[in-house]
Amino acid sequence: MKRALDFVAVAALVGALGTGIAARAAAETIPVIVKDTTAQYWQIVLAGARAAGRDLHIDVPAMGAQSESDISGQISALENAVSGKPAAIVIAPTQAAALANPIAEASQKVKIIGIDSAANTDTFTAFLSTDNTHGGAVAADALAEAIKAKTGAAKGDVALIVSLPGVGSLDQRTKGFKDELAQKWPDIKIKAERIGDGQATSGLNIMTDLITGNPNLKGVFASNLTMAQGASQALAENRDSGIVMVGFDSDPKLVKMLSDGVIAGLVVQDPYRMGYDGVKTAYAVAKGEKVDKQIDTGVTLVSKANLGDPKIQQLVNPKTD
Repeated sequence: MKRALDFVAVAALVGALGTGIAARAAAETIPVIVKDTTAQYWQIVLAGARAAGRDLHIDVPAMGAQSESDISGQISALENAVSGKPAAIVIAPTQAAALANPIAEASQKVKIIGIDSAANTDTFTAFLSTDNTHGGAVAADALAEAIKAKTGAAKGDVALIVSLPGVGSLDQRTKGFKDELAQKWPDIKIKAERIGDGQATSGLNIMTDLITGNPNLKGVFASNLTMAQGASQALAENRDSGIVMVGFDSDPKLVKMLSDGVIAGLVVQDPYRMGYDGVKTAYAVAKGEKVDKQIDTGVTLVSKANLGDPKIQQLVNPKTD
């Protein structure tokens, strides 16, 4: 009987130790859920998150869908992350309305830190992002100056290309762009607004159609990475169009387009910092520390003239290991 009791005691001890290890592992885990695990921008975000994980000695699993249009995939990733009972979760919501309820429900079980794009909920413990309204205004100024430099006057028709409808960050960029043009550059008019499907191919097709159908078009603002990729390719294939372009975000292809003069400027965020500070903030929250509710991670205009600056190079060629 004693040996049987001893066995039960040992089994209970092992079970308790296993439970304790699992609980400790969960307490030291902060998943980061991005919009598209395959895209360069989000790979940089995840690189920053991993670096924070190394510095803080915590596990930072990368989660998310393989396309920004896969809203259900991101919701599933969030549900899976919550089921693991982590210390906190960092998420960049794909779509403001669709992610609102899932995030609100998740926040009842774990602290949620938002990055990059907002959702229609006030349940984030903290939110880190670019001031996208300001970023849109920076794009408007850059486009106006580029048109002026090319034609001698800041006037004429321009187009706006947006990746997907209902994305908080993109809506803010649109607002900033339109407001700045109206207030500061009244002779520049938005002739066309086009919305893609989140894929670079749609940006290419939209820009090609704009070139064909609008011979007087002077400029275009492509308000995210995939649209800028596609639109710049169309301009590279139609160098005689005379259209100047400003994009948002960067990758090696867009930096090359900028260097070659195909596009005039890139409004660049700091995705590495967003990932790093997102995890750092989540960890602080998990430990019960007080953090700022809103954290601005900055925006910078990159042009051919300042491309060689070391600080600019850190933004456009960040580490992704």
